[in-house]
Amino acid sequence: MKPFDYHRADDAAAAVATAAGHPGAVFLAGGTNLVDRMKLGVTEPDLVVDISRLPLDTVTETDEGGLRIGANVRNADLAANTLVRTRYPLLARALLSGASGQLRNLATTGGNLLQRTRCVYFQNITTPCNKREPGTGCSAREGLNRNLAILGASEDCVATHPSDMAVAMSALDAVVVALGPHGERRIPLSEFHRLPGDEPQHDTVLGHGELITAVELPPVPYAVNSTYRKVRDRASFAFALVSVAAAVDLEDGPDGPVIREARLAFGGVAHKPWRAWAAEDLLRGETASEELFRRAADAELEAARPLSGNAFKVPMLRNTLTAVLRGLTGVPRGDGAGPGGPGGMDDDGEEIR
Repeated sequence: MKPFDYHRADDAAAAVATAAGHPGAVFLAGGTNLVDRMKLGVTEPDLVVDISRLPLDTVTETDEGGLRIGANVRNADLAANTLVRTRYPLLARALLSGASGQLRNLATTGGNLLQRTRCVYFQNITTPCNKREPGTGCSAREGLNRNLAILGASEDCVATHPSDMAVAMSALDAVVVALGPHGERRIPLSEFHRLPGDEPQHDTVLGHGELITAVELPPVPYAVNSTYRKVRDRASFAFALVSVAAAVDLEDGPDGPVIREARLAFGGVAHKPWRAWAAEDLLRGETASEELFRRAADAELEAARPLSGNAFKVPMLRNTLTAVLRGLTGVPRGDGAGPGGPGGMDDDGEEIR
């Protein structure tokens, strides 16, 4: 590990000023991702600004009825928070599906949003990687790409964002509050992470020295009817092959439940949490049915561009979304449109191979 200077910040403004004045500075909170990258030589800061003791570790209600989550709130504490569990169950489920209990006890809300891809080429400093060293090439496009993107990728990068929490927050229309050298700004989470384009080294829209201080969740009354489902290679301690965060608002209709509103986001398939706008638009105002759910999935997946090793993600995501929406709407599985076949899901969310 490259030697570095260390500074413990006394307040958020001082942390921002210190980091902004050093081009090679990084913020340290829980360190569950940053320290790993430093050990691998992927990240080599000149200065580490420790923000772990800043008083940004509370969850409070907003005047509008939502929640303000401090950037230093630990993942385990957020998942156990009564307001989160009762009002936003999809967020609690997403947090509990990530990492291990030990890591959740240390990882923070802000750090979770800022964690970087686990693409094997990004983490291996002996291989070309445009995200790690711009202009060197993307080894993953023709290499080991089973876990990588099918949506929103570019010629320069096919990495995926690893967070589960961020997918749920995207579905909830969360807002990131950031403090920078020029003051505070609020960034919708759907705009916070970037698609790779020709600058995959930039994961977010944050400038150097900007510090996440909080994440705000708006009131979403129907989020009580929500869930998060993650499909992975093993039952725990694994990143998503695909995941779905969903909240659905229903009303009675003459032929069954009608979807008044839906919030959907996908994980494991793009450089950022993928908000499924096309699928939401197709569902809105329609009577719930399995055929509708599959059409909604196909509308979102029309833009999918699988790689040599991950075409299975297309049917897997379609079937996972269908299973999630069946569960939230109470629609039974259709006789002719079940999830069978490679990449399918059974009613318990288990992958069918």
